[in-house]
Amino acid sequence: MPDKQAAKDHIIKTARDAGFDLIKITDPFGLTLNARYYQQFLDQNRHGDMTWMTEKTERRSDPTTLWPDVKSIILLAMNYGPNQDPFETLKLKDRANISVYARGKDYHDVVKKKLKQVARDIHRKYDEEVKVFVDTAPVMEKPLAEKAGLGWQGKHTNLVSREFGSWLFLGSIFTTLELTPDTPETDHCGSCRKCLDICPTDAFPAPNQLDARRCISYLTIEYKGHIAKEFRKAMGNRIYGCDDCLAVCPWNKYARRLDEPAYLPRADMAFPALAELVELDDATFRTTFSGSPIKRIKRDFFIRNILIAIGNSGNVKFIPQVEQKLSEPSPYIRAMAVWSLGELCDDKQWLIFKQKYCKSETDIHVLQEWKS
Repeated sequence: MPDKQAAKDHIIKTARDAGFDLIKITDPFGLTLNARYYQQFLDQNRHGDMTWMTEKTERRSDPTTLWPDVKSIILLAMNYGPNQDPFETLKLKDRANISVYARGKDYHDVVKKKLKQVARDIHRKYDEEVKVFVDTAPVMEKPLAEKAGLGWQGKHTNLVSREFGSWLFLGSIFTTLELTPDTPETDHCGSCRKCLDICPTDAFPAPNQLDARRCISYLTIEYKGHIAKEFRKAMGNRIYGCDDCLAVCPWNKYARRLDEPAYLPRADMAFPALAELVELDDATFRTTFSGSPIKRIKRDFFIRNILIAIGNSGNVKFIPQVEQKLSEPSPYIRAMAVWSLGELCDDKQWLIFKQKYCKSETDIHVLQEWKS
């Protein structure tokens, strides 16, 4: 049996050498209350269409049901603090705002590779079993991270760190190696509610509660349907995710800028032009976003989001490009092209487009957009 403190010190050094900024350890017990909150979230249908969240819920409440042999859970975090104000792009109406985390390489790939590096070392040195997770299993990473002392779950339900603010990617290593747990972190939000008040779509029914169905990140990334009209104006030029509740957090004054090259924004993702993005066909979409998390939402829903941003731009120069989308095979694109034209055109232009395209339309949702 290795000395617990010596093993812990070695793991921390190995993880730092691999590129992790925070490393803490906890045991797999004591998540009953968190699991109860999670079940309430599901019972209220606040997960929307993310049906995968309802699967294997018992494993989230007790990591030992996921892996009975686990003795310790190592929580690791990587900083991705932006090197520019996340609110800047929101002011540029002809540009697309992409969530900070998605401007570089897919963090799942980066974090998992580094987790495996640390896990292999643990297995070789201590002959103990290991499993690594990055959003790939029913693991309650944020409650575990709070329990391990990485940070605390703020009122926006995301993890907040005194060293890095809101900008952390999380991963975990489950192991049969027995290690001394760290002290849990306490809540340092106090009476602050900036993250709740700034939300463009009022997605927080109460502190520490999120209704994903109203969240722009959910709507632009997870939701595979027609985005309700009540949310479109509030989306502004946010085409993939939303950072408002993270970016406004006062603890970000202690945040450090990222130093992991993989997370640095691609030159074409910092201030991408809506006029260029709306022209992407399926092949160029896949090529453009190869290695990026954006690729996962598929081209049709990406263009859906772009058309909402164009409608919010107020720029009539986009009208010819939007008209082209009225002939797209996807009804999700056609519907938002109709809405976008309605925002950009005067009454006379709108009537001309309606007379030209509405009579040949067969999709009920697109027809509803024409009629509204």
